[in-house]
Parts: sequence; structure tokens; C-alpha cells
Amino acid sequence: MSGLIPQPFIDDLLHRTDLVELIDSYVPLKKRGNSHIACCPFHNEKSPSFNVVAKKQFYHCFGCGASGNAISFVMNYLNQGFVDAIETLAARVGLTIPRDKQTEKNNSSQDLYKLLSDVCLYYQKKLRHEGQAAIDYLRGRGLSGEIAKLYQLGYANEGWHHLEKAFPRNQRELLATGMLIKNDDGKIYDRYRNRVMFPIHDRHGRIIGFGGRVLDKEQKPKYLNSPETVIFQKSRELYGLHQILSQQKTIEYIIVVEGYMDVIALAQHGVMNAVATLGTATSTYHIQLLAKHTKSLIFCFDGDNAGRQAAWRALESSLPHLNLGLDASFMFLPDGHDPDSLVREEGKDNFLN
Repeated sequence: MSGLIPQPFIDDLLHRTDLVELIDSYVPLKKRGNSHIACCPFHNEKSPSFNVVAKKQFYHCFGCGASGNAISFVMNYLNQGFVDAIETLAARVGLTIPRDKQTEKNNSSQDLYKLLSDVCLYYQKKLRHEGQAAIDYLRGRGLSGEIAKLYQLGYANEGWHHLEKAFPRNQRELLATGMLIKNDDGKIYDRYRNRVMFPIHDRHGRIIGFGGRVLDKEQKPKYLNSPETVIFQKSRELYGLHQILSQQKTIEYIIVVEGYMDVIALAQHGVMNAVATLGTATSTYHIQLLAKHTKSLIFCFDGDNAGRQAAWRALESSLPHLNLGLDASFMFLPDGHDPDSLVREEGKDNFLN
């Protein structure tokens, strides 16, 4: 896109952007008096000195001095330039940026969230109409159509250019979201091929990325996540949290597991309050985010050495929050078991006991 962004549009964008909601989607905030506070995302600190004042739509850190509005926050937090930050904020509130002497009139500025939602529908249709191998796999894991629908599971065909052909006007956005890959030779192809597709939602229900599970045992890796993008930071998202928040008002506890299939298998057996990290260790941010919705966390990782190491890292991330009323528990599974295999073998009641 070329041309200058009109100042009245920038003013309107700031007016429409809720700074508290924006910052809270990246750094969990706690209300205190007339402001919201958190540990500053721009320097390391143990006690919160980062303040967001909703009435003034302004943030300030009394520790490092960082301050500004929604634009400066996106620029500094996401390491974006001014124009990219404007585009990020415009996408959040559904605005199209007008340009003086605007030259692009096609779909290339389409909202990335909307595009990924359309991609999700595309994969769901492929599962229904062309995904018998994927359906057989999911049935073999004991999943019902209701659970597949709740988690919007889909299927990516075998082949290198299906997605590119299905969305011919959105190549730039598909590259930006990691759904297409451009190799060193300049060739572009689909990231996901012959995989069961798991859409990843943020807590507001917007699709921000995907995970894909192989159907061919020779294909590597077994699980493949979208890369980090402007709308998807793995250490700040939890698979399955949106489904919990959309179904439950009071959440007694949340179980933290390692994989998509653990979340879905537990849901299939009536345990509807599990979330999974996305290929990363449980972070302090994850703990802060979950603590906004429940006072009790149960960590349930695989019964192997890697699972025990993951549990130790989760404990380290949880320790600073235990004095703030959060309760953390750990389930140690028998060797060779994960939450998926154990709930299928033992059933819901024995698993929870």
C-alpha cells in the first residue's frame, strides 16, 4: 500500500481502541483503583509498576519510564514500525486504512483474523468431503462429531498448492500468517499437507494460527504449529482456553496439559476444562492469564522424563503467584501414559480421582 495515512483516521483509530483491552491481550492486567497494573513488559521487575489509565487511554511505567498510547505500545511490544502498528490496530477493530492516493484496491489488506477464519472453514469442509483418512484417525482416537465441531477440526489435503489456489487473492496474507511458505528459491507452497488441522483461538475466539497432526507416520514432524506472527505469540496463548471461557462462567480449576489431543480427549470424556501449551514451556504469562479465570491449576504432563521436566518448569513459573491466592497441583502419570491415553483407559471419574 502506498500513500500517507490521514491524521483524522489515526485519531479515530485511537478513539476506537480500548487501551486496557489491547494491553490486557498481551500482558494480563489487574484493576487497582482508577488504573490497571502489571509487571512492566519492557523491563524485568518483580512487583508491578506498569500502570494503564483507561480514562486517559495512556500507559506509564514508574520503573523504567516507558509511556505512551496504543500505537506506541504496539510499536514497542511487537517491535513494529509506525505503519505496521497502525495496520495491526486497524485489523483489531475492523477498519480499512484509507490512503491519500491509495493504489491498492484488491483484498490484500483483508483482516488476518477474518482470513484465518475462512481458512478454518475451508479445512472443515475438506474434512467432511475429502478427509476420510482423517475421519478414520479421529474416530480411532474415540472422538465424536460433536467434539470435532466444538474444536473446529479440519483436514489439509495431500498436495503442495491447495490453499494457495483456494485463496488466490490472499497470497501476501497467507505468507504473513505462515500458512504458506516461501523457500530460498522463491517457490511458494502450503505449510500443511495431509494433516488433521487444529485451529488455535485466542481468548476472544479469534483464530490466530493452526496446529497440524500427521496422518502418514513417515512424515515429520508429528505435530506442526504455525510460526510466530503479528497475531500469534506461542508463549502467550493456550489451546482450548477459548472453549472453556465460552462454556463456563465459574471455573473451579483448569488442567494444563501438553498437547491438542490431550485437551480434546479429556473433553470427549466430559473433562471440559483443559488447556495446552503450544510447544513451549509453561510461562509466567500463562500463569498470569489463567489466574484471571480460576484460583486452582492442575498440571498434568506426560509420564516420562520430558513430562517431569515440564512440570518442574511449570512449578518455577507458578511460585511467584502462589502468595496471591493461586493454588497449583501436579498429577504425575504412570510411565508411558499421557492424559489422552489415561482418560481413555481409566475413564473420567478415575482420572479425576
